[in-house]
Amino acid sequence: MDERETEKGGMRQTSGGGEVLFGRNPVIEALKAGRRRLMALYYESGRGDVGPLQETIALALERQVATIARSGEQLSVLCRSDRHQGVAVRAGALPLASLQEVLAACRDRAGLLLILDGILDPQNLGALIRTALCAGVDGVMLTRDRSAPLSAAVSRASAGALEHIRVARVTNLVRAMTTIKASGFWIAGLDRRGGRSLFESDLTGALAIAVGGEDKGLRPLVRQNCDYLLAIPQAGAFNSLNASVAGAVSLYEAFRQRTFKRQGLDRHEYRK
Repeated sequence: MDERETEKGGMRQTSGGGEVLFGRNPVIEALKAGRRRLMALYYESGRGDVGPLQETIALALERQVATIARSGEQLSVLCRSDRHQGVAVRAGALPLASLQEVLAACRDRAGLLLILDGILDPQNLGALIRTALCAGVDGVMLTRDRSAPLSAAVSRASAGALEHIRVARVTNLVRAMTTIKASGFWIAGLDRRGGRSLFESDLTGALAIAVGGEDKGLRPLVRQNCDYLLAIPQAGAFNSLNASVAGAVSLYEAFRQRTFKRQGLDRHEYRK
């Protein structure tokens, strides 16, 4: 089997096709999700933490994925990283959802969407996707350009959450926002100069939260097409939170309010 690797679009790719996911969580979640075509699982022979590794190998065999023993050095070469935790998998591309598929998944209930405008850092993108899955987001919207590719680095930063959440890539984000609003959603853009405080806003209905890039925030046209802007209150005059932290705070405030609403509580109430 030819295992020479190349780089393309930030993804670790092999000459046999596909990309290499590595690290325990990304590999296990790819196996559990079953969304990608998985060609081969590589594991470090003689690794000390046998129990977790054996469980991963057993899951691969259950999914009828070939398992191949390699030395730690060979795995490091395959992954171009020594942070592989003794396991990697050669996988096909992550299947993406269409915008209509994401909206259909929200039908008959108040959906929660995440719109990402210009998130270029794979660590921030992975962290946002991880938070989105944990906070019950129904789908994530990315632009085809001006966005970090959905690479092995993003899967690792998301701790494997990327393997489970619906992601749609759109060519024209403003046009996609128009479609989202026509489906009954309000769109709230995060902006530190926004007119509304996040904690004073009702986030319980059909809502899409738009998060801008690390340096410039939301692009002007995207900001203009939001229904309203939200600011996260801060102590002091420090510049701002970074994109992944701002997104996490906002998504979990929405999650908190929605949880309270399901429990029949006012969104301003707190249980003791």
